[in-house]
Amino acid sequence: MATGTTDLNQKRERTELILKKVNTLAPLPKILQEVLQLLNDLNTSPHTLSKAISKDQSVVLKILTIANSPFYGLSKRVSSIEFAIMILGYDEIRNIVSALSLMESMKNKSDQYLDQKVFWMHSYLTATIAKKLAMDLGLEKHGEAFIAGLLHDLGISVVHRFMHSDFVAIHDLVANGISYNDAELQVLGLSHGEIGESLLKYWNIPELISDVVKYHHQPYLSQQAPTLASVIHLADYMTQMLKMGELKMDTIAELDHHIFSTLHVKDLTELAHFIEGYREPLKAQLESLKYLI
Repeated sequence: MATGTTDLNQKRERTELILKKVNTLAPLPKILQEVLQLLNDLNTSPHTLSKAISKDQSVVLKILTIANSPFYGLSKRVSSIEFAIMILGYDEIRNIVSALSLMESMKNKSDQYLDQKVFWMHSYLTATIAKKLAMDLGLEKHGEAFIAGLLHDLGISVVHRFMHSDFVAIHDLVANGISYNDAELQVLGLSHGEIGESLLKYWNIPELISDVVKYHHQPYLSQQAPTLASVIHLADYMTQMLKMGELKMDTIAELDHHIFSTLHVKDLTELAHFIEGYREPLKAQLESLKYLI
């Protein structure tokens, strides 16, 4: 037992050392730095902010797609980035640009182990479902639900890019019947949730978000926001159950039943009926992804 614990600690320490170097290896994109500086200035106008964001048309396209998502809850169609800023507000724009930039900075080339389009689709659908869930459940923090959903699997992307041989080793263990979580611990000493949390802390992302990312598979352990973590967990689970945008390597063996009491769901039957109600809107959401990916 002691030997196993020592081995696990050594793997964790090695992974943590690599993570400390990631900031240097993947600095935040210039657009994020510029936009955040503008957002921190109370005198920044929507036009000035729009001009800065418009330097990266891929970010513009993604923000407009997000704003016009069937799940995002806006009553008016958003056709320009300046209008998006006015409708969503500076805080929401800051969150969206930050999350998009972080995902972009961690992006790697697709290979047989991880298709980047599939990964992005899963992250985006989890985010939009989480926001809709938060709104339907009457939670105030539906903006945070979107960001936490978008970033919940960031750790997977990080391992794929910066610890690729470990990613392959995890993949091989899973292929041999070991759960993804156990495979991560065997190889890295940390889960992808813990890795995501670690990096989000380095990048000064709000602690609420990093905590939810850490515990999205075990929401009852969240110290900051167990309800929000439960929403992300359920949104992640729903992509698997509805078979839309699911990430096969990160399947949830079973739903964490702690969320029943947290989200006031009676039983699995009620939950299944609730999930089914999201099927058609999710199909419409998938259609909009054609213009995003």
